[in-house]
Amino acid sequence: MNTEILIDGYPFIPYTHPTYNDKEMIVRSVDFYQWLDQRRSVRDFSDKPVPLPVIENILRAASTAPSGAHKQPWTFCVVKDPLVKSKIREAAEKEEKESYENRMSNEWLEDLKPLQTDWKKPFLEIAPYLIVVFKKAYDLKPGNIKRNNYYVNESVGLACGFLLAAIHHAGLVALTHTPSPMNFLTTLLGRPENERPFLLIPVGYPHENTYVPKLERKKLNEVMVLY
Repeated sequence: MNTEILIDGYPFIPYTHPTYNDKEMIVRSVDFYQWLDQRRSVRDFSDKPVPLPVIENILRAASTAPSGAHKQPWTFCVVKDPLVKSKIREAAEKEEKESYENRMSNEWLEDLKPLQTDWKKPFLEIAPYLIVVFKKAYDLKPGNIKRNNYYVNESVGLACGFLLAAIHHAGLVALTHTPSPMNFLTTLLGRPENERPFLLIPVGYPHENTYVPKLERKKLNEVMVLY
């Protein structure tokens, strides 16, 4: 049965969603929090292969994120080729070395000490996939006609949040890597003029002997204000 309707000439379909009682909602929300609280940023990757359909489904999930005027202003470039990954690592380490040695303030470097990071980024070659997220400042229609996108940073940020949750749900790990500046990614991947690099995310399995910093997340009363 077709229950689609038109509103001012635009198609709308019924929205259905499961409903739960108060007790069920509390249990489900606790379960989801406890599961997501296990997610960690990982820098020690295994080179164990990951089936490409898993990555494709993860990106489908990321693309369900809301976006300004439903423009979906993102492109996910999936890098599997070892040669391309090597070139990305070389360019990223060049920028990172400059940042660690000359760009970062002493305060910034001090804040990074508990994470024990440096400019060397071997995970960019070891992880089976790199997902390079680009934001579309505007769309290009046939004839090189520009069409505006709206709330681009917010939209792409939401999609990346969905992406990280989907990666965790699939049993994989990731790292949000932001070598700055990231313009080299546009050049290396041959992206069009309307796209800007947003995040570089290695994805794969954790190395067999992976350790992560023992960190404490902020308590609820530090991040929530009830009015």
